[in-house]
Amino acid sequence: MNVSAKYLWFYVVVVVVSSLACGVLGEQPTAPAPEAVQTAGATTSPEITLEESSTPADEGTTTQPTPTRLPDEFMVPVDVEEDLITNLYERVSPAVVHITSRVTSMNFFFGAVPSEGTGSGFILDSQGHVVTNFHVIEGADSIAVTLSNEATVQATIVGVDPPNDLALLRIDVPPEQLTPVELGDSTDLRVGERAIAIGNPFGLDRTLTTGVISALGRPLQTSDDNVIFNVVQTDAAINPGNSGGPLLDSRGRVIGVNTAIRQDAEGIGFAVPVDTVKRIVPALIEQGYYPHPWLGFLGYDITPGLAQALELPVDRGILVAQLFRGGPAADAGLRGAQREVIVGNQQLLVGGDIVAGIDDREIDAWEDLSEYLELATRVGDEVTLHVVRDGQPLDLILVVAEQP
Repeated sequence: MNVSAKYLWFYVVVVVVSSLACGVLGEQPTAPAPEAVQTAGATTSPEITLEESSTPADEGTTTQPTPTRLPDEFMVPVDVEEDLITNLYERVSPAVVHITSRVTSMNFFFGAVPSEGTGSGFILDSQGHVVTNFHVIEGADSIAVTLSNEATVQATIVGVDPPNDLALLRIDVPPEQLTPVELGDSTDLRVGERAIAIGNPFGLDRTLTTGVISALGRPLQTSDDNVIFNVVQTDAAINPGNSGGPLLDSRGRVIGVNTAIRQDAEGIGFAVPVDTVKRIVPALIEQGYYPHPWLGFLGYDITPGLAQALELPVDRGILVAQLFRGGPAADAGLRGAQREVIVGNQQLLVGGDIVAGIDDREIDAWEDLSEYLELATRVGDEVTLHVVRDGQPLDLILVVAEQP
């Protein structure tokens, strides 16, 4: 082969090899898209890390990253709230009890007729004290408490407080078989926080419902004309049989005792605040009842219309009408009504002092005074009544007495 032919053959080989190289390098392989993974029932895109291949790449090729799954300890739980609720239930539900009260009523035709009522309660301490509503055990001849292990024991009444619809029972059970609750604090609650109810609605033991705190500081008028102050309103489902059971916060602490529902609405339930429970229960243990504060007088709420009709010097407060003999108000020199007048179609006792405030709190109506006495005072405390007498301010010192 001559020199010219040799060079021509070398040129053809170089061109062919170059064309093949361009084909290899010009079309890069596409890595397949990772398939979706399903975690706890939810389909999501996987978290991946890009890991270089450990095998050295051939010269002139591009290495593709290899997708790998993160270790389990780095995976975020799909539903943290679900875990919170289930763990809370497992921890707190053993403290919730089923209360069955047996009541005997007299019937004209059949004589003594027994009947049963059911409700809920919760174990307060290792001594076997159980908190529930007064209306759950009202008039009961016998009370049975069923624990979470299905054991049923008889309970005795330690004390009751009908005005706050609270009752304290005691069961004789070894401490190691009891799971007491943890009490929270109702003063720091905020609307919108989670609220969890556990009880026995319609006899369905230890049923859990969830919702939020819908409102705070509600006054709840009871069927016997008492007012429970500062109740917690919630939209957690509360039904007949839930009464006396705990309302819990997200940590499983008791923030209230489920007490009542609004019968003409859905999602409106009420609970006695736990701070009231903490205030009442020690007195029930010690003496079987709670001594409610009392000042010993009655009066009318002053409205702008009444103030105008009677030409009063103020348009808010309480117009004192009647004093109870031997009561704190009479002993302190508070003046009651001096005469009777007719305003519109009402006959009123007028001419007495006007109560405008107590201690550092202004009083607009009777409910303001009742709330302050109930929540902020105890029997034996001294309080200062800010009074208007004949148009002039006057302060009177009273010693709070026990309501008869």
